[in-house]
Amino acid sequence: MGIIEAVCISNQKGMVKQAMRDITLKEDWGIEGDAHAGDWHRQISLLAGESIDRMRKKLPDIDHGMFAENIVTRNIDLSCLIIGNRLTIGDKVVLEITQIGKECHNGECAIQRATGECIMPKEGVFCRVIQGGTVIPGMIVKSENA
Repeated sequence: MGIIEAVCISNQKGMVKQAMRDITLKEDWGIEGDAHAGDWHRQISLLAGESIDRMRKKLPDIDHGMFAENIVTRNIDLSCLIIGNRLTIGDKVVLEITQIGKECHNGECAIQRATGECIMPKEGVFCRVIQGGTVIPGMIVKSENA
């Protein structure tokens, strides 16, 4: 069991996402107002806060949303998830894992150029929304498989 550390959106693909007070997830669509929402398998992206902390040792100014992640978690091992696993946020929102990792835009993102590595290709987790609702930092997130 973990917590939601941050929630982020952007209205254009390929842009840094901005931390928000809350986000609204819509079933089979994604986050209202986010450019990645739609009828496809990568509606939501998640990244562990612990992964971001590790990158901050190399680049201290890294902030939430800079990896284009929608949801930052804390104290839940995202690395143990596999495609088909489900996460529950609060008592309503359900996400299904659809992809682990992705290549950076144009083969190399700004963080990879600055530090020599990017965590999204190996540590980013992508989901589709099974059951929607509002998500705010501090909410509990659980894996049905952990």
